[in-house]
Amino acid sequence: MALASTTLPTKSGLSLWCPSSPSLARRFPARFSPIGSRIASRSLVTASFANENREFVIVGGGNAAGYAARTFVENGMADGRLCIVTKEAYAPYERPALTKAYLFPPEKKPARLPGFHTCVGGGGERQTPDWYKEKGIEVIYEDPVAGADFEKQTLTTDAGKQLKYGSLIIATGCTASRFPDKIGGHLPGVHYIREVADADSLIASLGKAKKIVIVGGGYIGMEVAAAAVAWNLDTTIVFPEDQLLQRLFTPSLAQKYEELYRQNGVKFVKGASINNLEAGSDGRVSAVKLADGSTIEADTVVIGIGAKPAIGPFETLAMNKSIGGIQVDGLFRTSTPGIFAIGDVAAFPLKIYDRMTRVEHVDHARRSAQHCVKSLLTAHTDTYDYLPYFYSRVFEYEGSPRKVWWQFFGDNVGETVEVGNFDPKIATFWIESGRLKGVLVESGSPEEFQLLPKLARSQPLVDKAKLASASSVEEALEIAQAALQS
Repeated sequence: MALASTTLPTKSGLSLWCPSSPSLARRFPARFSPIGSRIASRSLVTASFANENREFVIVGGGNAAGYAARTFVENGMADGRLCIVTKEAYAPYERPALTKAYLFPPEKKPARLPGFHTCVGGGGERQTPDWYKEKGIEVIYEDPVAGADFEKQTLTTDAGKQLKYGSLIIATGCTASRFPDKIGGHLPGVHYIREVADADSLIASLGKAKKIVIVGGGYIGMEVAAAAVAWNLDTTIVFPEDQLLQRLFTPSLAQKYEELYRQNGVKFVKGASINNLEAGSDGRVSAVKLADGSTIEADTVVIGIGAKPAIGPFETLAMNKSIGGIQVDGLFRTSTPGIFAIGDVAAFPLKIYDRMTRVEHVDHARRSAQHCVKSLLTAHTDTYDYLPYFYSRVFEYEGSPRKVWWQFFGDNVGETVEVGNFDPKIATFWIESGRLKGVLVESGSPEEFQLLPKLARSQPLVDKAKLASASSVEEALEIAQAALQS
């Protein structure tokens, strides 16, 4: 049976593919609008294709893929229709665990799979490999997509498998930025963290290590350093900036976190650039040589200098050259009909601040996946309206004298007001043109954390002087909440 499709132009210049076959009309209820989808009839495809489930294919096996799969299931469109292709040997999991509890020493109850498969991080059911089988979702493990033919709607994997798709969702995330081989980036004992295999390799090193150097003062650097403290290692963080997490923390806030790390024995080398990594007589990394000629001894080095979108075989799609990633609209549609991009790899319109952005964070991975699939499977056409959210949890291992958990919502622009003394808690407010644009709270209560997104989204007018005069974080949040209600 032949299928006929009609291409409908949209205001955005993208195309909506709508099936006109009577049989498809029976399969999809009247409310169903398979936006961007060309459904491949099983009677037309041949045995040359390796995937049995060909209507919807997700490339990538991270958080976004897991949450997308759950949304397909919730809409009754997974069984026999959905295929996931991943380079990893594991079903999708909550990736942030890898630089947090996964790195704890054995005696400190480290996290392990299947404990953190998606979607436990978002309050959902744990989606183990058996879950995918039970839901009729086909998962192709350890065979990344190496090529794509968008005209023929086919993918080719590393192993040479040919895959067919009707609608394609790209959820490939990012890859860790690496040091070049010529300066020692490939040496044994040098680690990058993006996948379970990376974390397992690092744990093997930590069990034998004495001196660890962490390159980078961002999320990876802070979280790995906190885990290294649990192993009682000589720990040094090296970074070129003047402070920790310069993209978000104020200088004052960074100073307080740095002091906390120093109290735990962590050393800092700030404003430094690295010349190369040196190898010892056994071929393993033995030192980090700085641009000023000085060296720091190390038997383990972790590189946490950022990440870049994993574009891979999809580089011919429309890209956003200024921020990187695959360009999508508010429904995560690319400019190629039937193809979507979600999570870290997607450059999308940030509605609340009217600008294009790309967010490398688990919260966005979850939400973008859900929004995309709902738009694909239903008449839902609301533009994605994301509120930037970042958090970190460190020193949470058993026996730690102080567990640290901060949350930030909004935009870190304008002037800042800091309230509190960090012990037990601290808050930082970002104010622009009299409006509260962003807020960070360390060691807040559940009720306080629930207030933060309301403040950041509403952007109420606040009295900066009154906020600055607050005697405690609790009083400052009460002032902000009153402004919200006025």
